[in-house]
Amino acid sequence: MSSMDLVLTLVFAIVMLLFMSVPAMKLTSMMQQRWNLPEKWHTVSVLGLTILFSLLVGLFLRFG
Repeated sequence: MSSMDLVLTLVFAIVMLLFMSVPAMKLTSMMQQRWNLPEKWHTVSVLGLTILFSLLVGLFLRFG
């Protein structure tokens, strides 16, 4: 993977951060209801899932 591939993937992922927050919030709410997660993990899981989803979409846009 060249440095240009990495830069383009991160650019695509940064753009998708805003759009991936809604699916991350919905998935975190479902996880919280199903597995009875503590409230303090809600924000951490939303941020983590948002970043993960954005990186996955960025990788798909670059290499898909």
